[in-house]
Amino acid sequence: MKDLEKQNQLYTEISLVVSQAKQRVYQNSNKILLQMYWQIGKLIVEDEQKGKAKAIYGKETLKKLSKALTVEFGKGFDERNLNNIRAFYNAFPIWNAVRTELSWTHYRIISRLETKSLRLRYIQHCIEGNWDTRTLQRNIKTQYIGRILEEEHTDLPAPKQLIKDPYIFEFLGITKDLPASESNIETALINHIQHFLMELGKGFAFVARQQHIVTDTSDFFIDLVFYNYYLKCFILIDLKTQKLSHEAIGQMDMYVRMYNDLKKGPDDQPTLGMILCTEKDETLVKYSVLAENEKVFASKYRLYLPDETELKQLIEQDRIRLELDHPTE
Repeated sequence: MKDLEKQNQLYTEISLVVSQAKQRVYQNSNKILLQMYWQIGKLIVEDEQKGKAKAIYGKETLKKLSKALTVEFGKGFDERNLNNIRAFYNAFPIWNAVRTELSWTHYRIISRLETKSLRLRYIQHCIEGNWDTRTLQRNIKTQYIGRILEEEHTDLPAPKQLIKDPYIFEFLGITKDLPASESNIETALINHIQHFLMELGKGFAFVARQQHIVTDTSDFFIDLVFYNYYLKCFILIDLKTQKLSHEAIGQMDMYVRMYNDLKKGPDDQPTLGMILCTEKDETLVKYSVLAENEKVFASKYRLYLPDETELKQLIEQDRIRLELDHPTE
């Protein structure tokens, strides 16, 4: 028995050494690849800038360069990839701004983004959330960063810096033509918990579904309960398949107070409540406890991915509302 335990321990220790070595090899090779592409991009851009007709000159040069490099070094230097390499350098002209934790495929995607600020924010989210390239593409397509209510300015974020509006649940596979009940949507979200956590944002951990809360006189069931380790608090989610109502707001306000009293630990920050609904009445938001209560929020959700125009409109509506509610001094 002891020999078997020693053997298992030896295997575990050797496996750890091998895994760590492979990780170092990957990190080093990834850094070398990124640095090589960055240097190639720099040379291409600097050479183009010497020409007067930059667009024509650059296109012809890349064709000839691609053929010559492919003959000499094989795959990886086709004209399309040389364009990607050039875009990479133009997006990140300072090497120290390149985070080598991300792969070349990450950078090919991020380099297409329009502004430096947006590129840097997606890099940060990629690293913190350990996003693979498919997740990155999906989050750019759904304007993940644009849907966050407020910019992040500190290491300890405020609740609004982690809450989005709207939320996009297209990964559930529910379409416009197939109406679903709250229970069915809730079940689908739990079945796709990894995607759901990613869409919620940073630091969310699943705690319970239909959590039973017992008081002296009544029983209550909270749809979904999460904990956020950035905010260090519980987050209660109530799912509605209809427009936001007075009843839903009052119920969530009660749940938050109840949870603080009966469930919150001494080291936890005050509980947050979030109502996910299909539509919001801004008059109701303005004249309800949502206007003053910093611990209860309402966000829209979509079961399908809106087209780009609709998504931009949804985001812009909430931006305008926030500016009206909190005008700059």
